[in-house]
Formats: sequence, C-alpha cells, structure tokens
Amino acid sequence: MDSLLLAAVLGLLEGLTEFLPVSSTGHLLLAGHFLGFDSPGNTFEVVIQLGAVLALITLYAAKLIGLALRARRDPAALKALMSLLLAFLPAVVIGLLAHDFIKTVLFETPALIAVMLILGGIVLLVIDRLAPAPRHFDATALPLGKAFWIGVCQCLAMVPGVSRSGATIVGALLMGVEKRAAAEFSFLLSLPTMGAAVAYDLYKSRDLLDFSTVADIALGFAVAFVTAVLVVRGLLAFLGSHGYAIFGWWRIIVGTLALAAIWAGF
Repeated sequence: MDSLLLAAVLGLLEGLTEFLPVSSTGHLLLAGHFLGFDSPGNTFEVVIQLGAVLALITLYAAKLIGLALRARRDPAALKALMSLLLAFLPAVVIGLLAHDFIKTVLFETPALIAVMLILGGIVLLVIDRLAPAPRHFDATALPLGKAFWIGVCQCLAMVPGVSRSGATIVGALLMGVEKRAAAEFSFLLSLPTMGAAVAYDLYKSRDLLDFSTVADIALGFAVAFVTAVLVVRGLLAFLGSHGYAIFGWWRIIVGTLALAAIWAGF
C-alpha cells in the first residue's frame, strides 16, 4: 500500500476510534500488525494521537477555560476541576510505574489486544443493559469520590484493547452517571490524560523519534484531527438515543476476526 494512502487510513482509524469505546490503540496496533506498518519510536502513532487531542481541545477549550475563570468565585466550577484532577491522578501513578512494561510487552502482543477487544465488547453489552438507573446528569457536577473511582477504572485501558474511553464510560455508568454525561466526562478527562501520555511518550522515545516521513505524518495528523472533530460533535447526540451496544458488537466482531487471522498465521 502506498505510504500516503496508509498514513491517511491510519489517521482516519485514529480519528474514528479515539473517543469511541472501542480502543483506538488496539485498532492501530492490529492494523499495523496486519499491514506491516512500523514507525521508529512510534513517531507516527504519537503525532496522529496528538491530532485527536487537539481536535478535542478545539471543541472543549471554551468550557474548560470558563470553569478555570469561575473557579475562584464559583464552588461548582472549582468542584468540576477538582473532579477531573482526582480522576486523572490514578493514571499518572500507574502510567509512570508501568510505562516501559506496557510499551514493550503488552503493546507487542496482538492476540492479547484481540482478546481484550472481545471481552470489552461483552462488558459494554452487559453494562448498556444492566447499568444502575442514572442519578448524575451533568459531567461537570460529579461527586469527587465517584470521579476518583472513574479515574481508577480508566487505568484498565493501559492494557491495549481495553479502551480508555470505554473504561471510563463503563466506570461512570456503574457509578450512576447518565450515558451522555458519562461520554462527556470521558471527553473532558481525556484532555489531561492523553495530553500527558503523548508528552511522556515523546520524552521517553526522544532518541528514537524519526520525522523522515514528514508528509506521511502530516497527512495522518490532519486526517485524525478532522475525523475526531466530526466524531466528537456527533457522538453525544448518538448516545442519547442509541446507547453503547453497537460499539460492543463492533469490538466483538473486530476482535474475533483479528484472533482468527492471528491463529491462521497472518
């Protein structure tokens, strides 16, 4: 496959899946495995993920800046920022402690990724039907304790194939957060989490970074950015009327096909 076409396909895959509960990392790693794609220092993957982060910033910057400006005089705004900070902290601790193991072992095991896609899909189907009745309908007004435990759930996504958004959304649903609010809290939490993860990845692999294929990287970045903007804009409305079952089935289908291909020797 032509390198520019491959870059566009992977950028599209990143933008489509980053904020859906289907694991963008799992999809990218499996795509790279089956397409024979290799990026020294994971430069390409890190940069296109940055494109998705920037897409979310463009959509949520005004809300976050507004919360920050009101925090000194508005207890509700301060509580909203504190809830995001508490939810972010578990990922900081686990990420720093387990970064090398995650990147060198878990990320190099396609069968594990496929299995996690399937298991995560089953969990989504079950939770979509059996989650407790919602008691919290505002993503910026969650109790601090519940926000912290949602952040603990997010740490499960350090296993590729689990999905960061999927883990946080499932955790939020179990905490009685309404489906749309659960997705929005996942979006807000992804800003510090993904921003820190991308920055730390760039730092850790700074000696391996390879920008020799600038055109490929730029195209993948642009496609990921535009696609992520469209996905985030449409996702909240979709979830309000359809829920998460479709993403559970998608994970199961993709994981099963990937596992079958791996067992067949591809």
